[in-house]
Amino acid sequence: MDETQPPGHLAAPAGPGPWPGVIVIHEAYGLNDDIRAHTERLARTGLLAFAPDLQTHGSRLRCVMGAFRELSAQQGRSFDALESARAWLADRSDCTGRVGVIGFCLGGSFALLAAAGGGYAAAAVNYGMVPKNAAEVLNGICPVVAGYGGRDATLRGAATRLQDALTGLGVPHDVREYPEAGHGFLNHHKPLLLARIVAKAGFREAAAADAWNRIDAFFVEHLSLSSQAQR
Repeated sequence: MDETQPPGHLAAPAGPGPWPGVIVIHEAYGLNDDIRAHTERLARTGLLAFAPDLQTHGSRLRCVMGAFRELSAQQGRSFDALESARAWLADRSDCTGRVGVIGFCLGGSFALLAAAGGGYAAAAVNYGMVPKNAAEVLNGICPVVAGYGGRDATLRGAATRLQDALTGLGVPHDVREYPEAGHGFLNHHKPLLLARIVAKAGFREAAAADAWNRIDAFFVEHLSLSSQAQR
């Protein structure tokens, strides 16, 4: 057991390493079964995947409220924890040192801002918030693949804003909005009633399949994965 490992879930590919790494950032629901499944899935594609637990310093409500404050300030405990996790993963002997980041919902927002801070080779942003001054905040960001739900009223216009900012910055990107999907379309757990009403949250099979195909291809291209294992 690695005593230096931060709190979280680590999944390694089968066979010999080293492998490129990826930090998996959970949503407001925390490090749940969906996030663990996503982490294991990414490992099956040939990535050393680690999902840090960012809700270890209090109740979930306290942690989520604090996380939103940190996103607004673009700094804080969660950003520090993510950087520590990235550095730990990159320094492992079974990691090539090339690391990507993927986030979902609240984690998507963190993934976008963390990627702009440097240290990542690629970022996958799934229904994460986009700053109004995105072109300024995201200057210097790595290549980005992103997916949003067209029925998600809480993130209306986010995909277009991100697309425009990355185009203006000359950053390689693949941003797509799925008209039939709402928030959280990659997750299987049942969302809260308010999320189902306002954000039309819930799993959407076709959108999820396409989004994962795009994420896989993007990580192959930008994380130096020569091929993918059976998922």
